Amino acid sequence: MKIRVLTLFPNMFDCMKESIIGRAIKNGIIDFEAVDIRAYSAEKHGKCDDTPYGGGAGMVMTAQPIYDCINAIDPDHEYLRVYMSPKGERLSDSLGRSLAANKNLLLLCGHYEGVDQRVIDLCIDKEISIGDYVLSGGELAAMVVTDCVARFVDGVLGSALSHEDESFSFGMLEYPHYTRPPEFMGLKVPEVLLNGNHKEIAKFRRGESERLTAERRPDLFKGAEVGEVKDGH
Repeated sequence: MKIRVLTLFPNMFDCMKESIIGRAIKNGIIDFEAVDIRAYSAEKHGKCDDTPYGGGAGMVMTAQPIYDCINAIDPDHEYLRVYMSPKGERLSDSLGRSLAANKNLLLLCGHYEGVDQRVIDLCIDKEISIGDYVLSGGELAAMVVTDCVARFVDGVLGSALSHEDESFSFGMLEYPHYTRPPEFMGLKVPEVLLNGNHKEIAKFRRGESERLTAERRPDLFKGAEVGEVKDGH
């Protein structure tokens, strides 16, 4: 999968070279690049912002460098073009899975007060938000989307089942995890996890997921897969 992030601050994405995503990039499973929008500015010194028409605080990213950058990276519109925006669709597990079905993904990071609406109208296919709060720019949001999407790409995770068993995979929060030692600071691992009965383990984990979801995110139950556990799943 190809992922291109268009940003005024490409060095912020150096962290993508680490951990699971970094390994996927190194192994060629994910083709990732942060592209500097300033390189496409027709203005002296790479200027990419100006004051807003109609007045108001802050600066707005100008259309020209973004438009030229998008069309240089994706001249034939082969990428799904996404603008990271608080006005967009809320990122979710199902949306991440849907985005991962695309071979090419382009993420545009706004900054300052945002970008000129005309470049959105001309170039963008979809707007996505990672939550109801304000960030100084779209870079952190683009990192979140990249990480979320990459986990659904075949070969990125060590096990093909890893993302199926995580929080929100069944519309519920994930069950608690334990590892060695069996007792730590007086707290013991639940006995059911030690007995090797996979059907009982699956039943226990599903029950814990339902309990945690009811306590912390009851709103999730509307779309959750709640019911009998079969064959260890």
